[in-house]
Amino acid sequence: MVGFIDDHREAHGVEPFCKVLPIAPSTCYDHLAKRADPARLSDRVRREAALRPEIERVFEENRRVYGVRKVWRQLDREGFDVARCTMARLMRGMGIQGIIARQATQDDHP
Repeated sequence: MVGFIDDHREAHGVEPFCKVLPIAPSTCYDHLAKRADPARLSDRVRREAALRPEIERVFEENRRVYGVRKVWRQLDREGFDVARCTMARLMRGMGIQGIIARQATQDDHP
């Protein structure tokens, strides 16, 4: 929503959009300020932005088969202190999933 408002604010301003859309003008201005100055972002957002390339690197280095637990353990060995649930949330948000082993069925055996 904020992107749409930002694209059209030169022609109409922010407040008319905020009257129609369910967003407060202060929220819109806050988002725009954070886009302009990344130092205004929260510590969590900055930390997670720094973790994403590391997660991607470990995932790619291991032939895209590592899941949450193995990526989490590898980053822990490398000195990154991150909770496993945070790792799971970030990987889910990035669309990364490890390979799931297929269980053999009776049809697989001759």
